[in-house]
Amino acid sequence: MDNWTLMGPKTLTNQPKSEAALSSEQIKVKVTHVLLTNFDALCYAGELPVAYPKTLGRHAVGIVTECGDKVYGVEKGARVYLKGTRPCGKCLHCKHGDAENCEHVQIAGIDFDGFMRDFVTCDYRNAAVLPDELDDVSALCVEHVACAENIYDQLALSSGSKVGIVGGNALALIFAQVAAYHKLIPVVIDDSSAAVDKLQRLGVYYSVLDDENLDRSVAEATSGMGCDAAIYIPSSKISPDVAARVLARDKTLVLEGMASLRFKLDSIPLFRHNTKVITVTDGYGYDEAAINMILRGAVDLSVFEKQVLTEFDPAELLSARLADVAHGTRMTILKLIF
Repeated sequence: MDNWTLMGPKTLTNQPKSEAALSSEQIKVKVTHVLLTNFDALCYAGELPVAYPKTLGRHAVGIVTECGDKVYGVEKGARVYLKGTRPCGKCLHCKHGDAENCEHVQIAGIDFDGFMRDFVTCDYRNAAVLPDELDDVSALCVEHVACAENIYDQLALSSGSKVGIVGGNALALIFAQVAAYHKLIPVVIDDSSAAVDKLQRLGVYYSVLDDENLDRSVAEATSGMGCDAAIYIPSSKISPDVAARVLARDKTLVLEGMASLRFKLDSIPLFRHNTKVITVTDGYGYDEAAINMILRGAVDLSVFEKQVLTEFDPAELLSARLADVAHGTRMTILKLIF
């Protein structure tokens, strides 16, 4: 059976692996689709700290083939979204039955084996049953929407607030759509004129270029007040100082970490403007809410170009992804069952 395992930076091997026997609360899932993302590419390159060896693949859907005798709400044959985050099971919250507030959330592909393999055996609570109305490709974006919803909840902004989003890749577009769904006004900033033009064509009215006119462009978008919050996407490779720069005083800067590159942030402007800084790395706890949001049309995933592959070289695809983490909007999907 296929099991694409990362042995070290840029060392990916296919090591067949048999899944362990089911426990009473586990399910066995035949993986059908895996979405390759910037996160996987950065793990592959050694930019993110992986506990080697580790199977890659953070976002996947599949079909349940077996169920333990104490599995509830999940049946054999069900389509499921495999959650890319799990509680650690070891912190004080987890030991007291409060896994929702886990202090050390585990992430697929870094902390536990990801889903770029034929079969996955997991606790049934680590999979979400997909409604018939939600197609497999859209379901692969559940955690991206969940991360956006996590950010929205932490910001607690009122309707009409302006949210700066620094970066013009696929994640920025999802963040912008979720912001608009909640009646916020997204202001997306990118250093590529082509990316800005594309965002505007896709309906993000305030998409502005990071150039010598940035301050004026942001002032026009915010009536001269500055942004009420800003989200910095590190994989955009734009300086994080841009995100801090567009904020009004006493506002919040969100450092998004789903696929985080290392960066340096000038702290002096943060202190001078009394900026609050928070980090959001995942959509833990928001997967079911994200599924509902996609069904309700909160995001339009049809705008993304899609590449569905049945024959592939993961190392080649991940290397290509590395070359365009800043602006890539194409969804590359590995289809593992025909």
